[in-house]
Amino acid sequence: MQILLVLILALLSLPALYLLATTLAAYFFRKEEKAPNRFLNIGVLIPAHNEEEGIGRTLRNVLACDYPANRREIFVIADNCTDSTAKAARAAGATVVERTDTVNRGKGQALDWFLNNQKELYRHTDAIAIIDADTSPENGFLRELSLSLSQPEIDVVQAYNGVSNPGAGWRPGLIDAAFNVFNHLRVAGACLLGGSCMLKGNGMAFRTRLLQETGWPSHSIVEDMEYSLLLLQRGISVHYNPDAVIRSEMVRSGKNASSQRSRWEGGRFNLVAQLTAPIFRRFITTGSKEYLIALAELVVPPLSLLVLLFAVGTLLALIPGDPRWLLLPTIWWLVLLFYVASGQLQRNAPLSTWAVLLASPLYILWKIPIYAAMLVRKKSAAWVRTAREPDNNNQKP
Repeated sequence: MQILLVLILALLSLPALYLLATTLAAYFFRKEEKAPNRFLNIGVLIPAHNEEEGIGRTLRNVLACDYPANRREIFVIADNCTDSTAKAARAAGATVVERTDTVNRGKGQALDWFLNNQKELYRHTDAIAIIDADTSPENGFLRELSLSLSQPEIDVVQAYNGVSNPGAGWRPGLIDAAFNVFNHLRVAGACLLGGSCMLKGNGMAFRTRLLQETGWPSHSIVEDMEYSLLLLQRGISVHYNPDAVIRSEMVRSGKNASSQRSRWEGGRFNLVAQLTAPIFRRFITTGSKEYLIALAELVVPPLSLLVLLFAVGTLLALIPGDPRWLLLPTIWWLVLLFYVASGQLQRNAPLSTWAVLLASPLYILWKIPIYAAMLVRKKSAAWVRTAREPDNNNQKP
């Protein structure tokens, strides 16, 4: 019994050790900016599926960015749309291509189709930035992406992907807190430790020649993480610029949030099952720290699941009745607090985000049935659009 307990405590100490390492590293991370900004010709690529209501607002946000108008163009893929997304995007000033393929459905499939079949359309660009159809880039978003890709050693850069409505309820507030950790601290820490990080699906930019060569061969629900690992195997690092900021509105209702999280995390777990062994083999054969960090990013559980595992481990440590068994669990919880608090400090989180952390036990309890359902639910790669909700300004649904 004690041998099994030692094994469990040791295994749970590994993710705690990684979180501590990335947290400390994130404090020392700095973006690359040795070379001057060359103000690259940037194509902003937006895959959209039935986004008629919000696509115009997203395009206006992109056009409002502080960037030379003659060095920026917006492309919209109206993918399998049954509404007027294409018409709305054209009216807002985008170059629109329409795709209908009811068999090969999905964001990754839409990107791959565009990059392989519309090369003439974007051949004059130096870089392609990919954003979601329901996002709000901050004023300096394109300028910062151009700065990063003006560095000779950078082919791929990830922006900070945040939340635009953290004060809209406890769920958006907690997701904001989680994004401060997962989309900033972990990204910055991984870049410093391993020289590369994971793409986040929104606010990522690439040298055009790279996408012309590769297309977008990743077609899973978590195509961003999958593509990050494919790039790593090609020897291409993903860099991070925390000053390039793009934000998305998070859903407030339990039904929409459950659907969204189930898709994202179900796809992530599926990718873990597929790629853990190949990445581990790469690390063993190459000894590369990039593969070690990628492996850690792949297998360290999501924060809410990690909390549940730490709670189980703590309860098991109580069984022998010896307080010395609680030393490691105590360290886990201290690391976790340092990790979460550091993410908020580094992103200057508002007081509302700090306050809503008190509701984190409710969020974790809410996630338990989601994890249970993922064990039995059939996985799908289809592009399922998350239902949009009215904003705080009494916008009509």
